[in-house]
Amino acid sequence: MAKWWRSLRTAIQSPQQPLSPPQPFQSSRYHTIQAIPREVVGSRVSAREREQGRIPAVVFSQSLLDINPSNRYTSRKRLLTTEKKQIQAILKSVELPFFCSTTFPLQIRAGTGSSVLLESGTVLPIKIHRDEKTGKILNLVFAWADEGTEMKVDVPVVFKGEENCPGGHLKMMRSTLKYLCPAEHIPQKIEVDISNLDIEDGLFMRDIEVHPSLKLLSKNENIPVCKIVATNLDTPETAALNLESSEPAEKQPVECL
Repeated sequence: MAKWWRSLRTAIQSPQQPLSPPQPFQSSRYHTIQAIPREVVGSRVSAREREQGRIPAVVFSQSLLDINPSNRYTSRKRLLTTEKKQIQAILKSVELPFFCSTTFPLQIRAGTGSSVLLESGTVLPIKIHRDEKTGKILNLVFAWADEGTEMKVDVPVVFKGEENCPGGHLKMMRSTLKYLCPAEHIPQKIEVDISNLDIEDGLFMRDIEVHPSLKLLSKNENIPVCKIVATNLDTPETAALNLESSEPAEKQPVECL
């Protein structure tokens, strides 16, 4: 299993600082996912696969998830099984929530340990299904993310510089932002520098600078992403008032969607 790293250089600066042009996206490649075809389906077959140290998976076009039938198109759907140890190693290396905003090379081979390559491509994790009681991974869902494909991605927002905010602390209102991204320009995360924000300063969706090929999927770009609030005013009463007066937040996924 080949392991290699190319660091992500997508960085977002706050509007209070001079903004430099977005840097070209460089894809993060952690692992090449190895898989074999899965021709027989069913709960018993899947349970047997898990007992043998494998995780059932499926990969298809993300368009199949579109609620509008006219936006769906023929997909090369593949039923697969992946190696449990490899998937666990990837999750340990990448960690959530960045797993579902990271593309991976995929190689489909004729069988376990086979050198015969049947198909290859790039995929984006869409969903991790887990057992509600044990937390063990039951199956994985991927979408083809070959170059030129447009993907809808919930990109995690990472705030940096809070320790330098004078007299206040971060009130985070959005943990992810949804973009329509070319597969080759999917950012693993968006880093937002808030070190120059003062009390009552905040950032809105319109302030976040990303690669020009990314399209924000929000009807209102004036929705706040974060705000710096005074530490000594953050009492339970104030927090309750802020909660009542704030705009309802979009539902945030705990894991991949």
